[in-house]
Amino acid sequence: MRVLLDACVLYPTVMRDILTGVAARGLFTPLWSARILEEWARAVARNLPDQAEIARAEIALLRADWPDAEVAVTASDEAGLFLPDENDLHVLAAAIAGRAQVLLTLNLGDFPTRVLAAQGILRRDPDGFLFGLWQDRPDIVAGVCETVRRRAEAASGQPQPMRKLLKRAGLPRLGKALG
Repeated sequence: MRVLLDACVLYPTVMRDILTGVAARGLFTPLWSARILEEWARAVARNLPDQAEIARAEIALLRADWPDAEVAVTASDEAGLFLPDENDLHVLAAAIAGRAQVLLTLNLGDFPTRVLAAQGILRRDPDGFLFGLWQDRPDIVAGVCETVRRRAEAASGQPQPMRKLLKRAGLPRLGKALG
């Protein structure tokens, strides 16, 4: 399954690490565009200026780990597409260009299901998407989440209970299932 990851699901570290961890274990093929990665970098620079260089390094590592994930999108790819927010047209264009079956985003209102369905794309939120993967492959998803939890604990020097960590990461349903 080919899944286009919107910038809003790449920016939170825990969510990104779980998504890429699950993808690395073969549960889906991640996709993004250069513009989506740039949106992530700009969001970090705006919200956490002292971590802007870290975000750029994480993006470089992501590109190195997933060299075939980046989808090229041109302005002509956006022509004829309509979304409530025209600033999101590049995301839909990337999903189409990458032949994604799923567009993974937190911005559900910006991607109407009927518009995506006309392109053969299903819109999903990361919590529901990961919960569904957990239902199919609980061993893989739980293992990835445990690895991410341990890394978060080591980085913070504080206990990171699974349910609380995933809830803070915007994954409350998955957190409840694993907590």
